[in-house]
Amino acid sequence: MNGSIRIIGGKWRGRKLSVLDKQGLRPTTDRVKETLYNWLMPVIANSRCLDCFSGSGSLGFEAASRGAQNVTLLEKDKQVANQLKKNKQLIACDNVEIYSIDTFQWLDKPAEKQFDIAFIDPPFHHSLIEKTVQLLENNHWLSPSAYIYIESELEHDLTGYIPTNWFLHREKIAGQVHSYLFIREER
Repeated sequence: MNGSIRIIGGKWRGRKLSVLDKQGLRPTTDRVKETLYNWLMPVIANSRCLDCFSGSGSLGFEAASRGAQNVTLLEKDKQVANQLKKNKQLIACDNVEIYSIDTFQWLDKPAEKQFDIAFIDPPFHHSLIEKTVQLLENNHWLSPSAYIYIESELEHDLTGYIPTNWFLHREKIAGQVHSYLFIREER
């Protein structure tokens, strides 16, 4: 049984996109997404966005709908990546790039370009956030004043591995989800 996500703002507001029913796939809820995009409203237009663990594409397609210049979606599962490609065709968006690749493999090289906004919303309970944060920072994938959104399970502790030049801008707890928005400052 497949599900769907809804784009809640921007050019494709109200459009529903199909999502595969796969274990570990946990689309960001509309409530959390609304809060996040209220936080990002001043910086989303013309931004370059990276969705590190795209899954349903909820965060990335929302960014594209709200005026991001370019959105890069990374998804390891080939079936899920193919569904993302179908959704891209359905809404006919030309500012989204989809890569069927392991996020660590993609980030573990010097940056080809820098991103203004990065979404880190991996499957829960797999300890993927720390390595993602390290690769983004160490390989220079982030622009000097990038915004970094992290969504984790409530009990996950980020202390100890967030770079000292990332400052917590906002955070929220909704159910079992802890959301953080950091702003990076150039060292």
